[in-house]
Amino acid sequence: MGTEMGTETVNATEENVALLRAAYASVERGDLDASVELLTENFIANVPGAPEPLHGREIWRFGTQTILDAFPDIKITIEEIFGVDDKVVVRVHFRGTHRGEFQGMPATNREVSYRSIEIYRIEGDKIAEEWVAPDMISLMQQIAPVPAADQ
Repeated sequence: MGTEMGTETVNATEENVALLRAAYASVERGDLDASVELLTENFIANVPGAPEPLHGREIWRFGTQTILDAFPDIKITIEEIFGVDDKVVVRVHFRGTHRGEFQGMPATNREVSYRSIEIYRIEGDKIAEEWVAPDMISLMQQIAPVPAADQ
C-alpha cells in the first residue's frame, strides 16, 4: 500500500509539471485561450507591486497579453522545473524583442532577456495560484538603459 501511495504522488507531481509545461508552451504560441483553460475559475496571482493578491482568469489574461503585445516574438525556456505535493517551481528564461509599449516605455526594438522564479499551486488538473518573481530591474535596464553617472 505504501508503494501505491508513493506512485500516486509521483504521478500527480509529474502531471502537475506537465501542466505547467503546457501552460508555458501555449503562452509562447500566443494561445491565451488555451492558457486560460488551464486556470481555475478563482485563480489567484501574487505579483510584485500589487498590494494584494489579484483574482480571476481575466487578470492573468490581461497581464500575459501585455507581455505578448510588448514582446510578440517571446521565447520561453524552462531552465528548471520540479514539483512537490500541489506545488510546481519553475526557473524560466524569457527572450524577445521589445516591439510594443511596456510599462510606459514605447517600443525600442531591443532584444531583451530576463529570468523569473515562479511557484504555482495546483488544484485537481488546473493552476489555482501563482507567485512570480521576475527580474524586472534587468528587463527595464535593457529597455531603457540608465546612462553612466559621469555622462
